[in-house]
Amino acid sequence: MHIPVLLKEVIEYLNPQPNENFIDATIGEGGHTKAILEKNGPDGKVLGIEVDPILYQKAKNIIHNTERLILVDDSYVNIEKIVKEKQFQPVNGILFDLGMCSWQIDESKRGFSYLKDEPLDMRFSPKNILTAAEIVNFWKVEDLEQILRDYGEEKYAKRIALAIKEARRKKRVVGTQELVEILKKALPKNYDDYRLHPAVRTFQALRIAVNNELENLKMGLTLAFKILAPQGKIVVISFHSLEDRIVKFFFRDNAKQNTLKILTKKPITSSQEEIKNNIRSHSAKLRAAIKL
Repeated sequence: MHIPVLLKEVIEYLNPQPNENFIDATIGEGGHTKAILEKNGPDGKVLGIEVDPILYQKAKNIIHNTERLILVDDSYVNIEKIVKEKQFQPVNGILFDLGMCSWQIDESKRGFSYLKDEPLDMRFSPKNILTAAEIVNFWKVEDLEQILRDYGEEKYAKRIALAIKEARRKKRVVGTQELVEILKKALPKNYDDYRLHPAVRTFQALRIAVNNELENLKMGLTLAFKILAPQGKIVVISFHSLEDRIVKFFFRDNAKQNTLKILTKKPITSSQEEIKNNIRSHSAKLRAAIKL
C-alpha cells in the first residue's frame, strides 16, 4: 500500500486554503493530492503531473469522481507548457515528491530493486529510449566511472566500471542479479563497513542517468518558480544528498535575490513513528519556500 511521505508536513507548509490551486508535479499514486483536495474545496483545483504512464492510470483510478483534479501524463520539465495548455492559473503552491513509489520498486518489473531479479531497465517512462542495460553494456568505461562517481558518490567507481567491462566482454549483462553479482565480486567484503548493500550506489547512479533526474530537477524548479503566483509556496521532498543539494542551492540563490523566502532553515525529516510505519521515509528531507 502506498503511504505518502511527510504528509502532515506537506499540508502544513503548502497550507492549502479554500479555492486555491496547487500542482502536484509528481503525483504518483495520489496520496498528497488527495489530502490537498480535502483542504482546497469547494472550487480549488489540483493539477497532477506523472511521467510514469502506469502510475498515471493508477492515480486516475484512485482519485476518482472529482472535477477538481486535472491529470496529465507528462514530465514536470514541461510544467510551464502544461500550465499554459490547461490554463491553470493562479498557481498557489507546487509540490515535488522526488521519491519513487512503492509500486515502481515492488511491482513494476523494471529493475529498480537490487533485491529482485528483473530486466535492467530503470525507466520511469517508456518514451525514454535509454535503459540501464544500454549504459551497462555499451557505455565507455570512463563514462560508466563518471556516473558512478557523480550520481552514486561511489568511491570504488573505477573498480566497478572495469569489472563491468570485463563481465560484458564475455556476455551481455541483462538482469539486475547479474549486475549485483558483478558488484559483489568487485567490491571489498566489508564494503561501507557492512552498512550498505554493495549495489545501492550503483543502482542509484544508473537510475539517475537513465532518467536524467538531476538536470530535470534543476529545470523543473526553475520553471515551477516562474509560474508560481506571488506568495505561492513550493515544497520539495528529496531522498538523497544530490537532490537535496540542488534544492538547497536553488532556494538559497533565489533568497539572496529577494525573490523567495525560505520557510525551512534546516530540512524537515520523518519522525521515528513515521519511519516505523514506512521504512522508505527514513531518508526523506523536506524543504519549503514562499515566492515574494
